[in-house]
Amino acid sequence: MVTWLEQMPGELLPAIPVVMVLLSLTAAVAIFPLPENSVKLRAGINLTAAVAKVLLIIALVPAVVADGARPEFSAPFLPGIDLVLRVDPLALFFAGLSSLLWLLTTVYALGYLRGTKNKSRFFGFFSLCVTATVGISFSGNLVTFLVFYELLTVVTYPLVAHWGTPASLRAARIYLRYALGGGLAVLIGVVWLTMYVGPVDFADGGAEGVTELVASNPMPALLIFGLLVGGLGVKAALFPLHGWLPLAMVAPAPVSALLHAVAVVKAGVFGIVRVLHDVFGVEAAAELGVLTPLLILAAFTILYGSYQALRQQEIKKRLAYSTISQVSYVVLGVAMVNVLATTGGVVHLVHQGLMKVTLFFCAGLFAEVIRAHTVSQLRGAGRRMPLTSAAFTVGAFGMIGLPPTAGFISKWQLGTGALASEHPWVLWVLVGSSLLNAAYFLPVVYALWFVDPEEVEPETLVSRGSDASDPLRVREPKSLLIPALITAGLTLFVGIAASLAFAPLQVARFIAEGVLG
Repeated sequence: MVTWLEQMPGELLPAIPVVMVLLSLTAAVAIFPLPENSVKLRAGINLTAAVAKVLLIIALVPAVVADGARPEFSAPFLPGIDLVLRVDPLALFFAGLSSLLWLLTTVYALGYLRGTKNKSRFFGFFSLCVTATVGISFSGNLVTFLVFYELLTVVTYPLVAHWGTPASLRAARIYLRYALGGGLAVLIGVVWLTMYVGPVDFADGGAEGVTELVASNPMPALLIFGLLVGGLGVKAALFPLHGWLPLAMVAPAPVSALLHAVAVVKAGVFGIVRVLHDVFGVEAAAELGVLTPLLILAAFTILYGSYQALRQQEIKKRLAYSTISQVSYVVLGVAMVNVLATTGGVVHLVHQGLMKVTLFFCAGLFAEVIRAHTVSQLRGAGRRMPLTSAAFTVGAFGMIGLPPTAGFISKWQLGTGALASEHPWVLWVLVGSSLLNAAYFLPVVYALWFVDPEEVEPETLVSRGSDASDPLRVREPKSLLIPALITAGLTLFVGIAASLAFAPLQVARFIAEGVLG
């Protein structure tokens, strides 16, 4: 296959990952000084950078996956240590998710924040958040990963605190304490490992020198693994490090979507995958005896998050605990160490992102248009907001794992992987989780579609704008609705078209086979 990368001059090829990082960074620098009334210019900068990044990702997929290209850029940073940006299949997988959802969330946020204050500050930090996420994706060594990982902590804080209310400021402070504590653990782990083996470059099967460290000094290696995974587990919201996430739901809906679907939570679980596959390697991790404890922790987090979601009446908090559960499917898959399960875990990075961003888009729509923040306030909303309700239903069915959604593909892969592993009991964890998912999502779907809005108390039928032809029907803002419909459509499409070349499932299988052979 001949691609545009093969026709590009060799000296320009390493610039591609740098360009990908600089696109959103440049957007942020341009947006911060803009006056609040520069609505069109701010939107134009955001959308131009986001579209350019998506186009670059699309162009890179066949080159990196099919042709084996590995664009790489490095620059001196510390004595003997470089900053390295490298595009490999896993990096491209995560960067593709972040780029697509950045574009859609930007469209959503432009409509959501219309008429509010501090939009330039919001979109500036929003772009910096994506800069950090793409930098995490393309990091080629542990030090580069650490730099962007800490940057993500700092630039996300103003987004959580954006409304400036006592509740949002408190949630932002708690998030910062958790994130800085986790970052400190990662920092200690990176420095300690570097002292033993030198600069730690990500590599298939594990970084150079780590296998020897595990064989010669297993106790320090075990402690380093614990520091890295424990620190990353804060952002990944693994139990018991998850406490910040439900509190952060006071942030604007676009921020909630970004936190759960692509940025903070996904950065943590992506880092755990990197540590397991590309720092220690699965063989060294097995020798350390950490795989089964990691598997048990992920299984417990899945069931715990689902149980806590069942107890929540506030929609965004129910979705937050759902994230705690769903993201741990990734850890569950990679900890079983076979191609089927690892494929299921890796593909869930994308599948969960599409489903969860759909649900948060819809939750924001319900809150903005009919002032619905709890499950009971959604009664009859299916007639009042049919398209939003349909998109939410697709996302909910995906989380349960019903065919033909993306969630079904993930759970099928994980289930077959469990049966092929040494831990068939994991299948019952998946069954139990799916039943709990149904228990907390189906009542929402029932409230949407099976309660007549005419039976709801009139004083609860609050809305931002009614349809003259039907007083109960309300207008669903297109700028908020279209992104939700697109992600709901993608949730169905990637499930139906999972066998197509370059579908998320096929790319995830390619990554799993590269790691495990």
